[in-house]
Amino acid sequence: MEHSFLFFVKLFELIGLGHFVETYPFVVYTWVVMLILVSLALLSRSALTLIPGKLQNVLEIAIDGLENFTVETGGEKIRPMFPLLATLFLFILVSNLISLIPGFLPPTASLNTTLACALIVFIMTHYLGIKSNGVRYIKQFMGPVWWLAPLFLVIETISHFARILSLSFRLFGNMMGHEIVLTILFMLVGAFFLPLPIMALGVMVAVVQALVFYLLSVIYFSTAMDEAH
Repeated sequence: MEHSFLFFVKLFELIGLGHFVETYPFVVYTWVVMLILVSLALLSRSALTLIPGKLQNVLEIAIDGLENFTVETGGEKIRPMFPLLATLFLFILVSNLISLIPGFLPPTASLNTTLACALIVFIMTHYLGIKSNGVRYIKQFMGPVWWLAPLFLVIETISHFARILSLSFRLFGNMMGHEIVLTILFMLVGAFFLPLPIMALGVMVAVVQALVFYLLSVIYFSTAMDEAH
């Protein structure tokens, strides 16, 4: 999809790297999201005090709320995986939200980005299943009775690989569609006169899609760890 203006394309052109960012725009904007998250983490760490300030209070409430929601959904056993889950959530959320800034491109509007996130969840799901249950984890692919094992093996294998498509295409499709709508509106009414209801809808889409990916990841992890019991 062509964009009339991308901020970092123009910026990289000034230093002679315009061709690179035009060829790999989603990679560059993934770096931008990473820089935002790292900067926020460093700023938060430097602001930590015994008497919390406004930023520390907001971050503590947000992280505690997200962790409690995760434990309530997946059980206490999921708590050690919270750092990974929270990292995925924050990356996807910020990637979605920067689409609302004129001249910025959301990395999640690329199937490569969403597929990478989905593969992380897929690999970790089965790693946790094997780590928690050992060889017994394989029993979930065999069905309730031995003589149906070959059929269930095929069905369960397909269903587990379908999770990759479900996670990646859902996020990619929604964000790409949202990006196309915003691009058309920018062209019609201008970047600085975008109707506020559309911007509010964009925030809702960004948050909901990040939460859906996060919630499904929590469920997949929790189910894999419980499967053999």
